[in-house]
Parts: sequence; C-alpha cells; structure tokens
Amino acid sequence: MFICKRLSWLLFTGLAIVGCKVPKLTEQNANIALPKTYDTLQDSLSSANLKWQQFFTDPYLVRLIDTAIRNNQELQITLQEIEIARNEARIKNSQIFPSVGVKVGVGLEKVGRYTSQGAGDASTDMTEGKPVPDPLADFGIMANANWEVDIWKKLHDAKKAALSRYLATIEGRNFVLTNLIAEVANTYYELLALDSQLGIVRENVKIQTDALRVVKAQKDAGRTNELAVKKFNAEVLKTSSMEFDIRQQIVETENRLNLLLGRYPKTIERNRADFTGLSPLAVKNGIPSQLLANRPDIQQAEQELKAAKLDVKVARAEFYPSLGISAGLGLQAFKPSYLFTLPESMLYAIAGDLATPIINRGAIKAEFANANARQIQALYNYERTVLNAYLEVANRLSSISNLEKAYDLKSQQVNVLSQSIEISNDLFRSAHADYFEVLMTQRDALEAKLELIETKKNQLMATVNVYKALGGGWK
Repeated sequence: MFICKRLSWLLFTGLAIVGCKVPKLTEQNANIALPKTYDTLQDSLSSANLKWQQFFTDPYLVRLIDTAIRNNQELQITLQEIEIARNEARIKNSQIFPSVGVKVGVGLEKVGRYTSQGAGDASTDMTEGKPVPDPLADFGIMANANWEVDIWKKLHDAKKAALSRYLATIEGRNFVLTNLIAEVANTYYELLALDSQLGIVRENVKIQTDALRVVKAQKDAGRTNELAVKKFNAEVLKTSSMEFDIRQQIVETENRLNLLLGRYPKTIERNRADFTGLSPLAVKNGIPSQLLANRPDIQQAEQELKAAKLDVKVARAEFYPSLGISAGLGLQAFKPSYLFTLPESMLYAIAGDLATPIINRGAIKAEFANANARQIQALYNYERTVLNAYLEVANRLSSISNLEKAYDLKSQQVNVLSQSIEISNDLFRSAHADYFEVLMTQRDALEAKLELIETKKNQLMATVNVYKALGGGWK
C-alpha cells in the first residue's frame, strides 16, 4: 500500500511538470470522395472478384502464370518482407508484458583481513565455534522481472502500428502478385503478336518474290527497265531483313517472360492459333467505391496511414513520465547445503521508478514533429493512390472502347489493301500501272497488316490492364 501511494504521488508530480507542455494531436481526414461511376458506365459487378484462373482461359497462359507465382523471385522477396513485419509486430507485442529472467551464479570472494569487512568477518561466527569461511563462497539462484507500465498506451499504440505495417506488407505482396499476373499475360500476348507478325512478313516475302519474278519477265520482254527490277529486289531484301528483327524480338520477349517465371532461357509453349481470331476477354468494371476494397495498393496505403497516425500517438507519449517496476526473488548462501534453508537464505527486492524527460525535450519535440509530418505524407499518399486507381481504370476502359473501333477500321483497311495488291499486279501486267504503284501498294499492305496485329495485341493487353486496375488477380 505504501509503494502504491508513493508511485501515485510520483506520477502526479510528473504530470504537473510536463502536462502543460505536451503538444496537441492534430489529425487530418483523407479526402477520398470517389465519383459514383466511371464516366457514363454503370455496372455493379466487378471482374476484380474473379480469380485469375477464372478470368484467363488460355491453358498455356494459365500454366505460365501458375509457374510465375511459384518461382518469381520478386514475389518471394515480398513474402520475406511479410515475415520481417510479422516479427516486428511480435517484438512490439512482447514489450507490453514484463520481462522475466532467471540467473544462477557461483562466486568466490577473498577480502583483506585489515579491512572493515575482513575484520567484521573474522570476529563473527556463523554458528558457535565456526567463524565465517575465508575465502567466502557465494551460491545463488535469482529470478528478476522488469516491467514498464503502459500508462499512456504508448506500447499498445506501438504494437498496433507494427500490426498495421504487417498488414500493409501483406497488401504489398498482393499488389506485386496482381502486377506479376498482368505482366505475364501482357508479355504472353506480346509474344503471340510477334509470332503473327513473323508469319505476315514471311508471307509478304513470298508475295514480293512473285512480283519480282513478274517484273523480271516484263523486263526480259522489254516492257519495263532494270530500275524496276532493282527496286523490287531491294524491297524483297528489306522485308526479308524484318524477319530477323522480329526473331530477335521473340528471343528477347521469351527471355523476359522466363525472367518473370524465375527460370533460365527456355522455349515458351504458347497458342499457335490465328492471332487475329482471339477475342478480348470480357471485363465488368463495377463501381469506383469497390476499388477501396479490391485494390491492394489502396489497402496498403490505408494501413500505412493507420500506422503513421499511431506513430504520432507514440511520439506524443514520450513527453509523459514513464513508470517502471522491477522486482527480484531468490536464494543465496555461501554453502550449497544452506541454499534451500528458508527463510534465512531468501532474498527479495521490489522497486518502482518514474522517469520524465526534462533536458532532452527538444529532441522529443523534433521526433513528434517528424512523426506528424510522416502522418501527413501518408495521408497524401493514400489520397494520391485512390485518385491514381480511379484514373487508371477510367483510362483503361476508354482504351478498350477506342481500340475496338480502331481495330474495326484497320481490319477494313487491310481488306482494301489486300484487294489492291491483286489489282495493282493485274494492272502492272497489262501495262496500266507502273512498278512504283505496285511497290507502294505492297508496302502499305504490309504496314497495315503489322499495325492490325499491333492493335489486336493492344486490345488483349487493355483487358488485362483493366483487370489489374480493378484490383483483380490476388484473390
């Protein structure tokens, strides 16, 4: 009872010293008022709720994504970050409870006879006729406990902050997973597009080679000149060189995909069907408010904001006195046989202390200001993440619509130019068109076909990017 009264008096005194000088908490709420819809699109269902195995239907792509999830090094790094954050939370949690330790000791002491302790020992008998041993042994078993009483919730807030950071690392892992799945899918579609472009180039080389033979025959018949032959020959060589450029791009793209899969160069098994026949995946955009629950980066930013707010409370608690309690209980004797002779060999101690900052308050103020600044940083980062998520979805949805229209027009362009090749060849044979018109028609047709493949690739990638932007892939 006496100790409790004394601690209460010390606590009251400490509060009187520092209470009037503690800065106030200033909290600012995040502005995340999202629009109700994406432009004019309204759909309560969101593809983000689909598992990636349900969203992607190509079996080759599904196997690649599964391999990447198991082997990708960056994803494995995030798992270790989660483990580190989990251990940090455990450390903060353990600081709330008393620390208890046990010590077993053995010692031997010889003091000078002509000292106060030596003279006293020499004139003292432990029992009748048995003086104090010299040298004097010391055997002891001691249990010690130390505890910082969490009066101001400082340790509890630090624990909550560590837990929020742990949850933030989990969301960070989910965000990496979402990006990984999207990157594997986009690279896969890029590889399919290169395969299709390679086939178009090879086909065009055959067409141009046939045209070169016609020009040579025309030249032999005296209906054209050597310049036309050279021009056609140069065009064949130019298109042939494109084949090797595309081959190199295929090698690099395969290796980029192998890197995502966490393995050394290996041929990527893939769909060899007609690329232009692939249909973009159907995507349901949902409503903007669903982003708050579906986007891992938003969840991560929110947890980091919670942790930053708790850090401010922890820093503010440093201005108040800290109450510590220490206690010890043990057995001690100069002879092992006396060690368990109770109560003579028992010793114990208990103490409480109240420490309050006085000289170093400037440093505490600076740390509090830093914690408050980091809280504001986390707040703006959260707002920016939400804004970026909405804009990203809006841009991707717009991209899907515009690419669909562009693909239709480019398909018509390819059909017209393919017909123009036959017309120009017929006109050239009948001397109603010169070789330049034939060359330009073939060149325009090749460019249009390659652009059509590029647009199809962008269409497929756009649906993947919308799925990622909505927060799909990690569930």
